[in-house]
Amino acid sequence: MRGSVECGWGWGHCAPSPLLLWTLLLFAAPFGLLGEKTRQVSLEVIPNWLGPLQNLLHIRAVGTNSTLHYVWSSLGPLAVVMVATNTPHSTLSVNWSLLLSPEPDGGLMVLPKDSIQFSSALVFTRLLEFDSTNVSDTAAKPPGRPYPPYSLADFSWNNITDSLDPATLSATFQGHPMNDPTRTFANGSLAFRVQAFSRSSRPAQPPRLLHTADTCQLEVALVGASPRGNRSLFGLEVATLGQGPDCPSMQEQHSIDDEYAPAVFQLDQLLWGSLPLGFAQWRPVAYSQKPGGRESALPCQASPLHPALAYSLPQSPIVRAFFGSQNNFCAFNLTFGASTGPGYWDQHYLSWSMLLGVGFPPVDGLSPLVLGIMAVALGAPGLMLLGGGLVLLLHHKKYSEYQSIN
Repeated sequence: MRGSVECGWGWGHCAPSPLLLWTLLLFAAPFGLLGEKTRQVSLEVIPNWLGPLQNLLHIRAVGTNSTLHYVWSSLGPLAVVMVATNTPHSTLSVNWSLLLSPEPDGGLMVLPKDSIQFSSALVFTRLLEFDSTNVSDTAAKPPGRPYPPYSLADFSWNNITDSLDPATLSATFQGHPMNDPTRTFANGSLAFRVQAFSRSSRPAQPPRLLHTADTCQLEVALVGASPRGNRSLFGLEVATLGQGPDCPSMQEQHSIDDEYAPAVFQLDQLLWGSLPLGFAQWRPVAYSQKPGGRESALPCQASPLHPALAYSLPQSPIVRAFFGSQNNFCAFNLTFGASTGPGYWDQHYLSWSMLLGVGFPPVDGLSPLVLGIMAVALGAPGLMLLGGGLVLLLHHKKYSEYQSIN
């Protein structure tokens, strides 16, 4: 039991000073992962000299003493391998013969290997669909009767080179099922837009997540696909690498500020490592119209992370090529919308976005609007007390100057 004089973490005279916390952070964080304000960012589609073009996108973000590598590919299900090194000179090496073989181990490397400070991956394995027609409980899990999922390993994808935009540091993977006997995607597509950043900023469209030079943004959009039910809800199955026998941690952060994402007071985070070393971050909201707004906002539910057998998931060649075959995977589901309110059925449109990054996730400060409201709310009582004190003082002075007549 903690004694009355023992100091604990928190507010009070025993709380650690900001300088002490920063010192602990400085020595705990790996060199080169403390974040840089600006980076030199380049996007390159890695050519396959052995055959037809394959969608392998390399985003390289170079800082003063570190390099971030984001390798995106639609070989198999759409996936990203994230690597951070403590040198500005690290490079990506691709062995296409190995990468395209049944045993791709070693086909993807970042060199020099001893410069790697952090590495992990995300794999978007399946597009989910649920029939929510007879579901009244908005928190039901699953949110309705599931339809057979669409495996993203069985999608046909566009040529990523055609969508590469160096001006915005972005590219889009757009695909549809190769086998579509019911023609549900005859006029539709599933798109993953990837964007990197050279400095801190905030996008103009909700949910306006704060990004930095250490992050990469993913925007997912389902457009024009015919739902298999009148009130279909869609979702994504996402897999990541476990940390030994354990899964990465999932956290929720709450705020009183919703200026950047109206009516959304929560931020969800997937964290790799206890410091953490890397993260995925998103607002639990999707949108059924473009541009998104309060009227078209849909709730986004994330299931708990759970260990998953590798053979039960669609396999990503780039993840296998970089990490090898002996890995523990963890998976979770994201579902968008509820049985009531706006939904995909309104305009056959759904969008959702997340940030991926290295080091500590960006932290939103209070917006100027909220700070102004707080200043007024906290200042008004003070002004009233000050005004009341002046009135009493003047009132007392008036009577103290009265001279009685004897």
